[in-house]
Amino acid sequence: MTSSILAAAATALRLLAIPAVAAPSLATPSLAIPAVTVPAIPVPSLAVPATAHAVAGPSLAGARAVPHGLVEPSPAVPPDLAAREVSFRGAGGLEMRGTVLSPAAAGPRRRGIVLVHGAGSGTPRTKLMEEAVQFARRGLSVLVYDKRSVGYSLFRRSYSQLADDALGAVAALRSQPGVDPAKVGIWGLSEGGWVAPLAASRSADVAFVVLVGANALQPLRQQTWAVAAGLRKAGVSGSLVDRTEPNLYRAITDGGMFPEPYYDPAPVLASLRQPVLAIWGTHDLLTPPRETPPLLAKALESGGNRRYTFRFFGEADHAAHRTPDGGVTRLPELAPGYADLVGSWTAAAIAGKAPLVSVSGPAPVQASPTVPVDPPAWWESANAQAAALALMLVAFTAYPATTLVRRLRGRARPAAGRAARLLSAGGLTSVAGSFGYVFYLVMTGGKLATTGPVAAGRPLIWLALQALAVTTAAATAVVASGLLRGRAPRAGDHAAGDLSHRGGRPGRGERVRLGLLLAGGVVFLPWALYWGLLLP
Repeated sequence: MTSSILAAAATALRLLAIPAVAAPSLATPSLAIPAVTVPAIPVPSLAVPATAHAVAGPSLAGARAVPHGLVEPSPAVPPDLAAREVSFRGAGGLEMRGTVLSPAAAGPRRRGIVLVHGAGSGTPRTKLMEEAVQFARRGLSVLVYDKRSVGYSLFRRSYSQLADDALGAVAALRSQPGVDPAKVGIWGLSEGGWVAPLAASRSADVAFVVLVGANALQPLRQQTWAVAAGLRKAGVSGSLVDRTEPNLYRAITDGGMFPEPYYDPAPVLASLRQPVLAIWGTHDLLTPPRETPPLLAKALESGGNRRYTFRFFGEADHAAHRTPDGGVTRLPELAPGYADLVGSWTAAAIAGKAPLVSVSGPAPVQASPTVPVDPPAWWESANAQAAALALMLVAFTAYPATTLVRRLRGRARPAAGRAARLLSAGGLTSVAGSFGYVFYLVMTGGKLATTGPVAAGRPLIWLALQALAVTTAAATAVVASGLLRGRAPRAGDHAAGDLSHRGGRPGRGERVRLGLLLAGGVVFLPWALYWGLLLP
């Protein structure tokens, strides 16, 4: 029961991420230092045999997971670029494949950049082809590779392992013809914003770091905020956002179904010695765009690194793509000026002219702050929640099940009281319905939750479940009162049971049935309070 419940819950988390650190002031520094544009400096190339494969055609936009062992088709590239297919060894010796895009008429001693994916298992290189194409058109050789699926799943991942994969890609790009091995850096998106700094901290071969939609918070805190923000954007408030959603993530994490929940990026950021360019869209709905930059700057400066540039792009989303609706929809195009900034800043960085503490761009939008997501107490743990859930399901289903068995065996049908029927049906529907609905919200949330109609800050479905929970609580009180007084119910009575003999107390068998049902109701009351069903 425990594993099935937690597996269902974890399956609902698309995560991520897919971030407990105290949040600093939401004020973002406003230092405006113009980007420095420095042309690439030609240097001799290092020629290493590799299989070149140039293809003309538009860039691919679609992305799909590719099982390990299947070869992802070579991506189509525009005619002004050249593509070279490469393979390299990632963590644990895993063979990985990618594509190097370069300007078709590129000269020697080029800058290079490795692109590191966000969350997702087996994400193909085509997911980042727009970035790869645009960066290559700014004079860089860009290596984009298929993300591993081996050792990476919804339940399991290691940022350390992903960082070693990225370093394998860096080594492969440094060996490519025309690429200056001293000018190769790393770019990370979203989850890659944790991975890329970790890789750079392990190797002096990484010349610079570019982060997009990066997070200086712990993954669990970030993910909880993102889903809650999606609910609030849909007009939801109250217990569903403030209690139910964070408690769900705490239970899943306690059950070991949320990998790397408390990873702290600050020590890694403090150890970086490379110049850093960090980019956020002002409408980032997956990373808190006002809280992260001050934390990231604090971590870098604590290690003595002041060579960082922070840039915010207006009307842009989590990936710094254009968005027409406040970050919900991602258009294929990058934010205007984003690719140009990467081109000019990387040229300055490899020339030793990266700006010092440069922060510019419009103020990001963050409607609500993140909140710490602490580990649960023992009574909130995944095992305690699963045990309570199991008891309630048994208690609420046993009452009608035994009635059905009696009928099938031809025994007298007990005249069940209305309160008992309400407790059984209401409790079962409240428990199953609330879990099903919350899982649905988590699956469809993140940017904009699909809640259904909302009234007074509450989805109508949630309001109905809350009304059912109140009815269940009232029925519990009536059943308890009937059992304590030993009153025999009559036809149409609201009392708690049926008679085994006329005019007296319920028989022993019936008292057992009602006692089990009442136990479920008693457990339901604190459970429903904890999950917000009995709170406004």
